[in-house]
Amino acid sequence: MPEITDATLVASAPSAAGAPATAEPTAPRTGARRRVPRRRASHGWYRLIAPAAVVLAWQLASSAGLVSAQKLPPPTTVWRTAVSLVITDSPAYGTLQGAMLVSLERMATGFAFGATAAIALALVAGLSRIGENAVDPLLQILRTLPLFGLIPVFIVWFGIGELPKVILIALGAAIPLYLNTFAGIRSVDARLVEAGQALGLRRPEMIRHVILPGALPQALVGLRQSLGVAWLALVVAEQVNANAGIGFIISQATQFLRNDVILVALAVYAVLGLLTDALVRLLERRALAWRRGFGE
Repeated sequence: MPEITDATLVASAPSAAGAPATAEPTAPRTGARRRVPRRRASHGWYRLIAPAAVVLAWQLASSAGLVSAQKLPPPTTVWRTAVSLVITDSPAYGTLQGAMLVSLERMATGFAFGATAAIALALVAGLSRIGENAVDPLLQILRTLPLFGLIPVFIVWFGIGELPKVILIALGAAIPLYLNTFAGIRSVDARLVEAGQALGLRRPEMIRHVILPGALPQALVGLRQSLGVAWLALVVAEQVNANAGIGFIISQATQFLRNDVILVALAVYAVLGLLTDALVRLLERRALAWRRGFGE
């Protein structure tokens, strides 16, 4: 007969309320406490240190006479020119804020069309072998064409109005976004797809809950790249038969040999590019919060 100990009696004895006794919870040890990762504080302004250092070095080199003020005006001169363009409606350039609004409108229109077409084509090519054979070769051909070499063709086809400029921006934005979104769809973990099939997900549900979230990180990388290419396309498009915009200011300043005005326009492009990139980075932090360790 097995020996009955006090511990056996305590474990088998009913509680005072008649319910079986349960093990009393023990307090967790201090040393074994699970660490909860905390998200680091946002230090986005750190990204401004390198540009500020370049501007400071530029100013010091100009003050020391190492750089010709005719070829490369110092930042102080560029700043005074920018203020003048803002407060003065120049017959040659217009106002800086008016040119910015025109450029932003062109950029937004072209990028919206290009991004929509890129995502739609990436879905068609990424979700079907037939779609890939029909779409991907054409996009690969467009990818290898010199984008800026298409400007004379667009002028012949669409005239000298806004349409060729918008199409050029849309084409520049579409290619990187398509390539990255297509690669993201094709790189979704097959085990996730099998798990969705085991759960009985239909094809629309599979695309919505499995494929698109899995392709999102790569698609956001493509979004950042496409914004950069779209800004480059805007620079060139606005210097071809344009009568307003930041590129028009550059074209006018080239004729008048105003390097300070050119640098103001380039600085505006740089600032707008940084702002759009910061918006995409913010979107990444929000959209990819489910990824373990992201943003910590």
